Amino acid sequence: MPGSTIRRTLSALFAATVLTFATNACSTGAGQDDDTVDFGYISDYNGASLLAIAQEQGLWKKQGLTARTKVFNNGPVQIQALGSGDLDYGYIGPGAMWLPASGKAKVVAVNTFTYADRVIAQPGITSMRDLKGKRVGVPEGTSGDMILNIALEKAGMTTGDIQKIAMDPSTVVSSFTSGKIDGAGIFYPSIDTIKKKVPKMEEVASTKDTGDVFPTAFVAGNRVPEKKNTKVIKVLQQANDWRAQHPEESIALAAKMLHVTREQATADASHVRTLSTDELAAQTESGAMDRRLKKLGDFFVRNKQLEKNPDPSDYYAGDLYRKVHGG
Repeated sequence: MPGSTIRRTLSALFAATVLTFATNACSTGAGQDDDTVDFGYISDYNGASLLAIAQEQGLWKKQGLTARTKVFNNGPVQIQALGSGDLDYGYIGPGAMWLPASGKAKVVAVNTFTYADRVIAQPGITSMRDLKGKRVGVPEGTSGDMILNIALEKAGMTTGDIQKIAMDPSTVVSSFTSGKIDGAGIFYPSIDTIKKKVPKMEEVASTKDTGDVFPTAFVAGNRVPEKKNTKVIKVLQQANDWRAQHPEESIALAAKMLHVTREQATADASHVRTLSTDELAAQTESGAMDRRLKKLGDFFVRNKQLEKNPDPSDYYAGDLYRKVHGG
């Protein structure tokens, strides 16, 4: 995908979200108060669980911080908001990791490993080859886009073999359920919503089938000072360990924040692998996390989202993450 197309897509995504963001945001700019943290998230278990825990457990207050959270449809729009100074922090899935890798943000903490992404198709379409020439919706720049491109690559196909249509996640849901598109690169919990109306839909490709592990992450704007990053990383680490020790309670808190049932949040969490802060720090120290990020970077280069694959240390603040953990 050419760089100009990516930039146009991000601009369109941001424009579609800006009205909602402006309604949710306070009148002051993000980060103007060193004690205030403006934090974006996506409305799913991955994006919300640590923020729900941090609020419930009073972890922000312990660090002398006040957090204001704002919901977004996807990661790329949050990266745009970080760049404009409207957010301090955000949450992204693996499909948006090319944006910090291109210098637009800094990864301050890896969150989870996710297996939630699928290529789905209307009943009767049972393989990627069956999607040739068909209309396929996808939120560009997201993990839905990533799994679609991986699945096409594995099937010996390219985006030129399908009619790829860019749309936001909610439009993917409505377009698929109404039969306007034949397939989609999309993720849970959106797929659960689709299944209720199209119970015989097909999953023709899955991240579970690729053999890869895809990290989700929390990102900071490039202008956020290290002092604030240190405090926020501490909150995320403490919330992460509470989540590891209290999985059922964490699901309940996420459900409350997301205004969904506990059953819905449980189903969402089933596509996620969580790790303790000890494990995340150990993988960072051993270089395993860098290797995962490097592998993602190789994919983004092949997909023409990155011109070159940078060293993960250029955009992942792993040394700071380990320093905060050991402090």
